[in-house]
Amino acid sequence: MRFMVLVKANDDREAGIPPTKEMIDAMGKLNEEMVRAGVLLAAEGLQPSSKGARVAFSGGKPPKVIDGPFTETKELIAGFWLLDVKSKEEAIEWAKRVPFSDGEVLEVRQVFEAEDFPADVFPPEAAAREQALRDEMQKKSANR
Repeated sequence: MRFMVLVKANDDREAGIPPTKEMIDAMGKLNEEMVRAGVLLAAEGLQPSSKGARVAFSGGKPPKVIDGPFTETKELIAGFWLLDVKSKEEAIEWAKRVPFSDGEVLEVRQVFEAEDFPADVFPPEAAAREQALRDEMQKKSANR
């Protein structure tokens, strides 16, 4: 099972204040442990919303682009880990080891897999095409 552990934004992250050297070291150690355990698929931090944009869709009109920054910090994502684990409980156990400060929040969400959809919605041939695309993405990523 894959789970995404989402790092919620806060005022410091939105202001572009970088983490301390100690935090970077602690996060690096945790990431190394997850790699050695074979559960870490990806982990990235995101730039502040001031460097981003939203694309909003409405009633068949052309999508509207809204440049950041965005005001509702509590609803923004500042980074993520993508884990491949046996259960939600295992994902939570890894998330509990993140060396964050008092008041910071992580969200743990399961990623949809092909088998989560009924065959009439996502037939085997569509699932095979999706897997082929994932394999191609991995190959291209490895060759970059």
